[in-house]
Amino acid sequence: MRVGVYVDGFNVYYGGRAVVGRGVGGWRWLDYRALSQQLIAKRRSWSAKGATVHRIVYCTAFIDGATNPDGRREQDTYVRALRSHGSIDVLEEGTYVSRVKTAPLATRGQRGRPTIARSAWPVMVKDSTGVDVNGAMFMVSYQHWEEKGSDVNVASRLLIDVLDGEVDAAIVMSNDSDLRLPLQEARKRVPVGTVNPGQSRLAGDLSGNAGDGVGDHWWYTMTSTDFTSSQMPASIPGAAKPTGW
Repeated sequence: MRVGVYVDGFNVYYGGRAVVGRGVGGWRWLDYRALSQQLIAKRRSWSAKGATVHRIVYCTAFIDGATNPDGRREQDTYVRALRSHGSIDVLEEGTYVSRVKTAPLATRGQRGRPTIARSAWPVMVKDSTGVDVNGAMFMVSYQHWEEKGSDVNVASRLLIDVLDGEVDAAIVMSNDSDLRLPLQEARKRVPVGTVNPGQSRLAGDLSGNAGDGVGDHWWYTMTSTDFTSSQMPASIPGAAKPTGW
C-alpha cells in the first residue's frame, strides 16, 4: 500500500508554533518521513495492508530575504536538511507576496477578537474647524506578507498522484478549508488521512465519514509530542540545526 504524503509547510509551521509554543525549541527541525511513519503506525487497518511512505510532497514558499534575512537563511537551511536527510521527495514552491493594506486600528479584545479603536481623549480627532470628532475611526496602512500557492500545490499534487495511480492512499497535512473539494474527490478513490497540524479545531469543510467513497479514511490532530518526537539529527551533511530550533 503506497502512501503519498502532501504537506502544507506553512500550515504545519503555524500549527506547531501554536501547539508547542512560539518561544519553545525542539520542534521546528521536523522530519516529515519519521512523522508520516508514526502516523501510519497508529492506523491498524493501514498497517495491516502493509502501508509504507511512498512519496512526500512538501509545499511551501520562500520568505523574502531582504526584509527577513535571518528567517530566510534558516528556512534555506531547513529545506536543505529535508532534502539531504531524505525527509521529503518533492519540493513544490509557491510565492511569498508583499502588499500594502489598509485597516482600522484595533486592540485585542475578549477571546482575542479585535476591538476597533476610536477617537476619545486623550487621543482625539478634530475636524477642519477644530471641533472634536468623537468616535472617529483611525485607519492605518501596513505592509502585509502573504504566502500564496501552497494549498493549490497540495491539491494539485494530491489529485495528480491519485488519478495517475501513483499512490494507493494519501495523507494530507493541512487544516486549510480550501482543500475541501480535492479531499472529497480523493476519498472517492483512495483512503485518505487528514492531519490537522493543531493550531485550531479541524476545519469543518475537511471533515467527513470514515466510510465515504472507498472508505478507511481517518482524521488526526497533532500534539506537541508528535512534533518533538519526529526531529531530524541536529547535524546533517550540508545543514546544521539553527540555534533555538
